[in-house]
Amino acid sequence: MSEPAGEGGAKAPEKARHILPTASTMIGISTTLIGLVKLLEHYSGPSQVDVFSGIVAVLFLLSAILSYLSTRLEARPRLSRLLEQVADNFFLLGLVGITGVAFLFAYEVI
Repeated sequence: MSEPAGEGGAKAPEKARHILPTASTMIGISTTLIGLVKLLEHYSGPSQVDVFSGIVAVLFLLSAILSYLSTRLEARPRLSRLLEQVADNFFLLGLVGITGVAFLFAYEVI
């Protein structure tokens, strides 16, 4: 069953509840990638993968923070929905970014 609508017919932030743990996991994946690239730079030479992975990690961090705030501010449905939508957009940018980094890294472009 879905949750009852809040004040003014607004629903509680559902996406934000999924974005927060997933974005946190993606921060860990980005951090692991940075560490692995730093270890491999000794053997394969410098690359920009760690820099781009750091940028992607920040996108996921912003997504996690905004989704957290969205769930905490359920009493203010308009603000909560806005934060949830912005968190969703940052999360999508992070996914596109990490996929781009993986693609470019696989073809040794970066």
